[in-house]
Amino acid sequence: MNTMVDKVQQKEKMTELMSKFVSLVSYKLPDDVEGKLKELSEEEDNRLAKIIYKTMFENQKLASELKRPSCQDTGVLQFFVKCGEDFPLIGQLDRILKDSVYKSTQETPLRHNSVETFDEYNPGMNVGDGSPSIFWEIEENSDKVEIYTYMAGGGCTLPGVATVLMPGEGYEGVVKFVLDRMTSYGINACPPLLVGVGVGTSVETAALNSKKALMRSVDSQNENENAAKMEKLLEDGINAIGLGPQGLKGSKSVMGVNVVNTARHPSTIGVAVNTGCWSHRRGKITFDSSLNYEISTHAGAEL
Repeated sequence: MNTMVDKVQQKEKMTELMSKFVSLVSYKLPDDVEGKLKELSEEEDNRLAKIIYKTMFENQKLASELKRPSCQDTGVLQFFVKCGEDFPLIGQLDRILKDSVYKSTQETPLRHNSVETFDEYNPGMNVGDGSPSIFWEIEENSDKVEIYTYMAGGGCTLPGVATVLMPGEGYEGVVKFVLDRMTSYGINACPPLLVGVGVGTSVETAALNSKKALMRSVDSQNENENAAKMEKLLEDGINAIGLGPQGLKGSKSVMGVNVVNTARHPSTIGVAVNTGCWSHRRGKITFDSSLNYEISTHAGAEL
């Protein structure tokens, strides 16, 4: 009986902490994104672009002070979970994450963005069939859980696309696919963007890889030398478009380009693109078995 009571109390505690973390992500950008925006602003020589950056920073300042979402589109919540097999609440984690989204939706508040497909019904909870999205990895010999929280807004989701290239198109085909998408749709996603590129066998593996790429820091590099070279080439190519902040022209288009790749079938290359807008709201929190937590994306943040 005591074990059951303890588990109920732990579940309530983690739900409360995750609700506060979701709220934090809604109004406070991660450290790497804030730093990159300041860097791009300082490098910018377009007068209008500099004014827009100044407005962005003022927006973030007010959001943090008022503890209100930094963008009215608080997106559809997505969680990328790496859970140890010995984490005590592994069986309750799906429910905890959904309850935390609902709680944060009421208390922050967050805009109601989860609409039941085909029924066109919005329950007003940010929770629905398959929403929030939860992507799982299980880690052996661990009693911790790492949770990336991401608010996928409509604008930054719009450029998302995946395909399988024809044999013979090769990695040049990957580059062409990404650049074609960025020149036609990148302006719609509120630049400067973080561009996530996924490479794998099929559309679903590439798409998931491209979303994982958005969880990486804007200044990180792929461990594979050739993939890192592709990241740099794509970054230079997309910057040359000159989208600037909010797509109103400037010297840069992106905060960075991250490639995540997995092994593939020898005859196919699946490729996908996803983007994060300038207000790239994501955060990482790690819990141990006693629900002590560490927030690695927002220095000094407490819940």
